[in-house]
Amino acid sequence: MEGKRMKSFMDESFLLTNPTAEKLYHTYAKEMPIFDYHCHLSPQEIAENKTYRNVTEIWLGGDHYKWRAMRANGVDEKYVTGEASDKDKFMKWAETAPACIGNPLYHWTHLELRRYFGIDALLSPETAEEIWEECNRLLQKDEFRARALIARSNVKGLCTTDDPVDSLQYHQALSEDRDFPVKVYPAFRPDKSFNIDQPGFVEWVTKLETIIGGKIQTFADFKEALQQRIEFFHSMGCRLSDHALDPIVYREGTDQDAHKVLQKALRKEVLSKEETEIFKTQVMLFLGRAYAKRGWVMQLHLSSIRNNSARMHRILGPDTGFDSMDDRAYGRALVAFLSKLDETNHVPKTILYSLNPTDNDLLATIAGSFQGGGVPGKMQLGSGWWFNDQKDGMIRQMVALANIGLLSQFVGMLTDSRSFLSYTRHEYFRRILCDLLGTWVENGEAPNDLELIGGMVQNICFNNARDYFDVKL
Repeated sequence: MEGKRMKSFMDESFLLTNPTAEKLYHTYAKEMPIFDYHCHLSPQEIAENKTYRNVTEIWLGGDHYKWRAMRANGVDEKYVTGEASDKDKFMKWAETAPACIGNPLYHWTHLELRRYFGIDALLSPETAEEIWEECNRLLQKDEFRARALIARSNVKGLCTTDDPVDSLQYHQALSEDRDFPVKVYPAFRPDKSFNIDQPGFVEWVTKLETIIGGKIQTFADFKEALQQRIEFFHSMGCRLSDHALDPIVYREGTDQDAHKVLQKALRKEVLSKEETEIFKTQVMLFLGRAYAKRGWVMQLHLSSIRNNSARMHRILGPDTGFDSMDDRAYGRALVAFLSKLDETNHVPKTILYSLNPTDNDLLATIAGSFQGGGVPGKMQLGSGWWFNDQKDGMIRQMVALANIGLLSQFVGMLTDSRSFLSYTRHEYFRRILCDLLGTWVENGEAPNDLELIGGMVQNICFNNARDYFDVKL
């Protein structure tokens, strides 16, 4: 008996396991534009339309996914983040790539080589020199500058990640530049405003004072300063915030309680756990209400442990590949926070992400408790995030959402990336989405109505996010 035909690696039906999935992807998903509502791209590099000197700079610089893989492959740190030459670092990545089979990095690497550089060869020590030369040759062309890479990826808009004390000068420049059609908006990332227990808090408050041109002596002053920055960000097109809550906490208190804690912190006195939690809670409640009044989206990133290696954190700093999932219970704290906002009808549109995939059902059910207000999908179970933005992680997230909420209202994928070559992750996601829905159709679990299911695909790929975030694209 003739066996099943072996598929070629990453052919046109890559990740698409049935005819319906193929139709959904190629007819409905493939050409949809992108709104990258959460990324870590540099607005300065976009504004200045950066040219990259070589493929290491654009491909390995800041990519802690690749750095983790290289370390796991036994690569010395000097070739990861250290003093080795860019070419030597690339060669070490080329040695590592074949070991990544089964890791999404293997797929991402070759999608990026194919879609941006037209290179079909597999990256390996044998092909590394040729690929290095070809990529570097192409990177000198105008179509490989920062803006062109964004536009070539069919991106209509993106949101960077910005501290409240940021001047947003590059966003201002981009908003005035009529030659670049892609909308670049800031996102409000106020982690340093509520992390009163972290080193540098007092120094950050000093920066806030400088940017608002006034003294912060009371909790009322502190809230007013944050409100001023929210208004400024709003004037620059910002419509969403972004929070890393490690972990989310909730402790009943008052503004007067928060004032006393702030006073102690400004004097650099030691705070108790209870004091810290009261302050964080009051700040988050203030921010949540402010977002609701402005119609912003609040993004909450949960269940991560950051900077696990204290030694490497001292050497390299944060965001260098030494983080992990957390397993602590936070459901009751999150519910208490949202319920407190709900008492005055001030729950903003909210996206809940967890780094631990076992939390998907928890977050989906919590989200379902605060839906409504005439906003479709007001509470969102966020896309597979960080360690979960791979095939299994994406499927788990979408199945949980479908089982408990409405997959049809999902705002879809984001890159969460520092690389201008990461937009192939949207292709990756779209193929997985189409295969999931196509399989349901083929199994008789969803109707064989391509117009219905195809419209659902297009909404998840782009339309839902465009409408949800209420931005001009």
